[in-house]
Amino acid sequence: MVKKKRLRLIAEMARKIRAYRELKSRPRESQKYALDYETMKRPHTGKMLPVLAWQDVRRESRLFSLLAGMRLFGVGRLFTRKSWLEDHTEPSYWQITKVKVDYTAENMDHGRAWGILTHKGKQESEVKEVDKVMYHDWRLIPKHMEHQIKDFKPLPEPPVRYVPYPPLLRAMLLAQYKKAVGSVMAEEPALPLKRDVLLNKDYFRKQEQETRRTEGTAV
Repeated sequence: MVKKKRLRLIAEMARKIRAYRELKSRPRESQKYALDYETMKRPHTGKMLPVLAWQDVRRESRLFSLLAGMRLFGVGRLFTRKSWLEDHTEPSYWQITKVKVDYTAENMDHGRAWGILTHKGKQESEVKEVDKVMYHDWRLIPKHMEHQIKDFKPLPEPPVRYVPYPPLLRAMLLAQYKKAVGSVMAEEPALPLKRDVLLNKDYFRKQEQETRRTEGTAV
């Protein structure tokens, strides 16, 4: 006969209270990512920002610093990042669809945002949470440029012309090259998907003649 499990109501209630207190004691994002602009340190953790980021921190803005001063907190607008503008020629941006503001923050410049990401001209189909909202490199795309950016059509990707060799064949090629030359191959060997020569009788006849000329006739 299976013994009936006793319900420990007080213990269960104590567990829920501990979990609730732990949740309430967690620092909010406004506390966690607060920054002292004079010392460039975060008061919560005491960590200093990298020196290379100081210039962007003083000149650029975080995402919620831009959203806090906009109508409907910028829902429907396009936002990009300075690093994307410098690294990619294709447009990369977020279109904001939902914003959850932390109203306990002093200037309401903290919270969470969701949107549709377009990376290098390719738009994703699903709405997901915007990452790195606390970085100081966000920029608002002006209204008169939104139509031009949205109409961008990415160039088709070039076809794949080379693929890696199988592991065993790759090891054989590297060993053969090292034995013949005496050094390690600088470039990774790749297998072409398209042959530039026509494999007919004349090709094999020329290969045989070349082998005989270099190695001689087998006795």
